[in-house]
Amino acid sequence: MTIHFVVHDEGDSVGVVVVEGLASGQKLTGWIMDQDKMIEFDAKSNIPIGHKLAIKPIKSGDTIIKYGVDIGRAVADIGAGEHAHVQNVKTKRW
Repeated sequence: MTIHFVVHDEGDSVGVVVVEGLASGQKLTGWIMDQDKMIEFDAKSNIPIGHKLAIKPIKSGDTIIKYGVDIGRAVADIGAGEHAHVQNVKTKRW
């Protein structure tokens, strides 16, 4: 079984893609490290390696949690399996 993305804790809202060429419509398998648990769903976007994907629906204004840390806020709704990046996530610093 190929692991396509990793998540630190099941409370996180995004995971990190760890394979090249993740394409929209592809069945994804992710590993939640702290719980040693696998999750699956379909990719809704093409997502480059090293980029984030939403692992649950995120509403505009919600805090984005990656590896247990607040990394910013959603500036648009993000569906599970969609690319979470500069187009829909912004820092809270400024």
